Amino acid sequence: MPQNDAELEGRDVKDEVPNLKDFDQRLRDEAAVEPSLEVPQGEPTSKTQIIAIYGKGGIGKSFTLANLSHMMAEQGKRVLLIGCDPKSDTTSLLFGGKACPTIIETSGAKKVAGEEVKIGDVCFKRGGVFAMELGGPEVGRGCGGRGIIHGFELLEKLGFHDWDFDYVLLDFLGDVVCGGFGLPIARDMAQKVILVASNDLQSLYVANNVCSAVEYFRKLGGNVGVAGLVINKDDGSGEAQAFAEAVDIPVLAAIPQDDDLRKKSANYQIVGTKESQWGGLFAQLGEAVGIAPPVRPTPLDQDGLLGLFDAKDTGGDYQLVPATDEDMRGKFSKPKVSLEVVYDDA
Repeated sequence: MPQNDAELEGRDVKDEVPNLKDFDQRLRDEAAVEPSLEVPQGEPTSKTQIIAIYGKGGIGKSFTLANLSHMMAEQGKRVLLIGCDPKSDTTSLLFGGKACPTIIETSGAKKVAGEEVKIGDVCFKRGGVFAMELGGPEVGRGCGGRGIIHGFELLEKLGFHDWDFDYVLLDFLGDVVCGGFGLPIARDMAQKVILVASNDLQSLYVANNVCSAVEYFRKLGGNVGVAGLVINKDDGSGEAQAFAEAVDIPVLAAIPQDDDLRKKSANYQIVGTKESQWGGLFAQLGEAVGIAPPVRPTPLDQDGLLGLFDAKDTGGDYQLVPATDEDMRGKFSKPKVSLEVVYDDA
């Protein structure tokens, strides 16, 4: 109901200003809440392989997965591709750049309308591939990892463990420091992990982190292993190959750094098809993904990771120089009064 001038005049202006301290505290309280450990789980059918794909943001996971899933479908497999990255870019290449509604945003809108989410609201298909995006919270308004957990709870309600697929491919952000993104590894939701990396330190750092997460949960009784590494934008320099050998995992495919691939990816064109000159590469990758067993990696420490690269490129030969108390005090540095008792000579 519209308010009259008298009501507006009687209102304290400070009532119109949000209490930022309270708002900040609510955000901190939300971030501090541990995710529920009671995410519904069920055993997948014996024929279903649930595979989590990890890699650094921008390394080419979505490109690799869109084309891999398309080729697998051409090979006669039933494939479900699920994007688990808050950027929601997994399915964009598969759908020619078209963004599909995410499970989280659709669920929110349906809840407000008093309706239930249906498969057709969130799952779409092309070339025999079924695909959906979990999505995530709005920027600065929630935890991406908690969004992943919430998304899988919704998938369970939609009947996830009753679906009939040969492969379920999960596209995850490689930052498994967050428990939400480490969900498939921590709770045995996938049978195996595939890493996507390139011949650069940062992408291999992320790949090594994922290996560390796998090894950590194996020690706690987990069963997830690493099936292998896909080298994307391979320039032939060999660091990614050396990393795979060092952590004792196979290289499933090496996708070359090629201008034709770059252009087709930028234009949302599928190359994982028999009609493409790159079809054979993705056909071999599809076969390798299916038969590669989950192995237990041996992650590297920081020095071991740096050792894969030439020291002149990484600064790996730098020796740490300890700082002193005088360094920290700077111009305020003064000699400390000694408490030592000095006796005169007798």
